[in-house]
Amino acid sequence: MNPSTESLEKRIGQVSMLGQAICVAMENELHKIGFIHPETLIGRFDSVEFQISRDPSNGEEALKGAWRTAQGRSVGMVIFYADGTFYAEHDVVRPHPTSRRWFVEAVTAWGRGAHVKAEARLLPALN
Repeated sequence: MNPSTESLEKRIGQVSMLGQAICVAMENELHKIGFIHPETLIGRFDSVEFQISRDPSNGEEALKGAWRTAQGRSVGMVIFYADGTFYAEHDVVRPHPTSRRWFVEAVTAWGRGAHVKAEARLLPALN
């Protein structure tokens, strides 16, 4: 294993529990608005493809990851910043399960440390 691979694996290990909590928070948000099996709509944290990159705003290293379909299309992303903050979003792209007025585009999560907030991103339906 080369040093950059070791660094990446170490960083992933450091955020693994938080990453799982982020996925659960997004699933819970979707469950709250009425999806019966939200775990089928959000990728598992252990399926994220990661890389380390420079944050353009401050030059610090950030851990960036993407959820992808079997065909390689990106359906979500998560980024862990050096200051302990994070942001994630995952495509849902489904009609709202309980209100015909809305379409669920995605679900997002953000926070710092163990504090995770999540919210579904809704668009008006094309009725």
